[in-house]
Amino acid sequence: MRLARAWSIALVGMEATLVEVEVSIGGGLPNTMIVGLGDTAVKEASQRCRSAVAAAGFAWPPSSVTVNLTPADMPKSGSHYDLPLVAATMAASGVVPRRALEATLFLGELGLDGRVRSVRGVLPAVLGASRSGFERAVVPLGQIREAQLVEGIGVVGVESLGHLVAVLTGEPYDVDVVDPAAGSDEVAGSKDLADVVGQPEARWALEVAAAGGHHLSMVGPPGVGKTLLAERLPGILPDLAVDEALEVSAIHSMLGASLEGGLIRRPPYADPTTRRPSPRWWAGVRTWHVRERCRGPTEASCSWMRRQSSRRRPWRRCGRRWRRG
Repeated sequence: MRLARAWSIALVGMEATLVEVEVSIGGGLPNTMIVGLGDTAVKEASQRCRSAVAAAGFAWPPSSVTVNLTPADMPKSGSHYDLPLVAATMAASGVVPRRALEATLFLGELGLDGRVRSVRGVLPAVLGASRSGFERAVVPLGQIREAQLVEGIGVVGVESLGHLVAVLTGEPYDVDVVDPAAGSDEVAGSKDLADVVGQPEARWALEVAAAGGHHLSMVGPPGVGKTLLAERLPGILPDLAVDEALEVSAIHSMLGASLEGGLIRRPPYADPTTRRPSPRWWAGVRTWHVRERCRGPTEASCSWMRRQSSRRRPWRRCGRRWRRG
């Protein structure tokens, strides 16, 4: 039996947990089995990896291959396990040395032609690996700039499976290493409070809330300028600290946003009141908008809630329907 292991990351919320990808090549009929509570994307990784290995000019082991994702009792999801799976398989087959996989994090999805595609959550994954003492991270080439935002860990970008083999075997390879940007400046795209004419009391309330870090509630009928003022609140807020910028950028990375411009230094803003609120809408505010606009203002219109609270009989839920009662 030939055994090799590689390392990846499982993201549970914002917490990064190390996942050990063990590959065992034994006797028996050709078969690939993945165990360890993986979702459908994880279980389909064997087919993608097999086709990618063949496209790169290598051979998949013609025997029984068992892949174990440890810890086995933790659910795992995502396609970023493709790269550690194929790296451990090729190390067990003798194509690459096993020592090249030590203290190295692997993230990336494989295409059927051997290309390494981008995945979500590279920044929080590399940040968790750096805190765990890893020395190197192998990520898709298109996301190398995002991974380089984390200090204290070396980053290598690969564009194909053949490129990955060259990196692990120490062969020369040509890749453009771009220094990460110091941070993204969103001031040019933000709206200025100086554009507001009148509203002296409301402007003063915004300035006090921004200076003291207070919550702000604006109640009034549509068209009086609540959204106009709320959109300009980020323009008078200070830049985010480094740890706050990492937190906000990590959330945007998990949502699939591009971080080519570097860390997000300006407080983000969200306006989720584009349609009438509903139970599903409020669930979206709690999960998507609040997470994406962490460390920044989120506006929720009070006019609809005020009208509902003024009714004599509130809305109640009975079974699957909403009715008065």
